[in-house]
Amino acid sequence: MKLKDKVVVITGASSGIGEATAMRLAADGAKLVLMARREERLQYLAQKLMDEHQTDSMVVKLDVTDRAAVLEAFEAVKKTYGRIDGLINNAGLMPVSFLDKLKIDEWDRMIDVNLKGLLYCIAGVLPVMKAQQSGHIVNISSVAGRRVGPGFAVYNATKFGVTALSEAMRMELTPTMNIKVTVIEPGAVATELTQTITDKDILDSFNKPSNSLKPLEADDIARSIQYAISQPDEVMVSEILVMPRSQM
Repeated sequence: MKLKDKVVVITGASSGIGEATAMRLAADGAKLVLMARREERLQYLAQKLMDEHQTDSMVVKLDVTDRAAVLEAFEAVKKTYGRIDGLINNAGLMPVSFLDKLKIDEWDRMIDVNLKGLLYCIAGVLPVMKAQQSGHIVNISSVAGRRVGPGFAVYNATKFGVTALSEAMRMELTPTMNIKVTVIEPGAVATELTQTITDKDILDSFNKPSNSLKPLEADDIARSIQYAISQPDEVMVSEILVMPRSQM
């Protein structure tokens, strides 16, 4: 198996896409490092991976917005395994709101997690991958990194940033350091992301009877991630947009 014994770090691993990805990569024989803020959820997942796939995962309680903690966490992974073969940069928030609500604290949090947290994790893993002259970084963006919409302005800004960053990373890192870079852009997915929304007008729009969109499951995105990082060494999947068939 392509991923047998590969060391893969997954941020935001406690639920949703991160959890589903962990299940798939464990089935492929990867050694997983599970990172998130909710340690009890990570421990539950680690036990599940052991029970179902005999995968002994490393659990790291981590807030990706804490730069020092992120760098320390990646150093601990390096000391434990000696290498890092993959990073699934999945941690993210989506407390979308209309701009005139001035939910500035939520804007700050999205920028801190979706952009700065993602960059901190890249800073943590890049020296390791550069030294070993191999690795694969998967950044989770969104269809919102391609299309803007009312109520999504700040979220759009963060995800457009992730998409642009990923392309620039590919141009910088792949030719000289042999580090693959993939950006995954999910459409509507049934995860906990919407639970952070506090703007009632946004929530009402989601619940309108006319809104019949059936979202994807987290595992649908996990399969895309699995596909991208399982390719032969000479093949790089740079970008995957995955949406429900009915999403326009």
